[in-house]
Amino acid sequence: MSDGETVWEPLLPYLTDRFTCYAMSTRNRGLSGQSTDHSPERLVQDVTAFSESIGEPVGLLGWSGGGLLSLAAAQKTDAISAVAAYEPAAFEVITEDVSARMTDTIERVGEAAVEGRLSDAARIWVEFVANDDELAYAEELGLFEVLAPNVPVQLREFEQLFESEWASPTDPSELAEITVPVLLLQGTQSVPEPWMTDSIRHVAEHVADPTVRDIDDTGHTGPGHKPEAVADEVVRFFAATPDPPRS
Repeated sequence: MSDGETVWEPLLPYLTDRFTCYAMSTRNRGLSGQSTDHSPERLVQDVTAFSESIGEPVGLLGWSGGGLLSLAAAQKTDAISAVAAYEPAAFEVITEDVSARMTDTIERVGEAAVEGRLSDAARIWVEFVANDDELAYAEELGLFEVLAPNVPVQLREFEQLFESEWASPTDPSELAEITVPVLLLQGTQSVPEPWMTDSIRHVAEHVADPTVRDIDDTGHTGPGHKPEAVADEVVRFFAATPDPPRS
């Protein structure tokens, strides 16, 4: 529900002294152009094209749905030298209970959006993926107001995702196409459980070269909530890859 202009602000200061960082916004978000095509296939094409446009090896970092797109892009192009994914959501392992809660949450987000309550809609979504400490942190930062403009975009993405017949990037046969190193990061206090933990385990079982690391005292919003701890793992991982991004 965020974009490249806002989501990475807490994390970037811990990375830019070591790496050149490009913060991408997918279509209809941030500074990116407008489009009616929010299909997952198109979003993967966008991330792939953006990665190839850099013109040198790219270490791709994605968070949540962005982690899913990052894994998908790594299956499509040789421009990506390594992937770091913070809690990519694998629908292959979602439980019936969490799936039902997610469906209910999306419906409530949509109802609030129709009523013009975009900040409330953002809060409803964050409540689904954040623990109490993370919610308090989001409230303190005014995060719900920051996310509000992207609520309609995310709703369109969900709609087109559920209508799509795309090959899920976390299908075992798709994950097997990833030959570059993959760092999988997870918060030790993430919700909803067991989805996040099961997703990490699922991806790690099917990519060729996985590394799994825990981020203590945080959950699904770790890159914003505990940016220094996340950055430590990201820097260590990218710096050790065979063809690291340029320092």
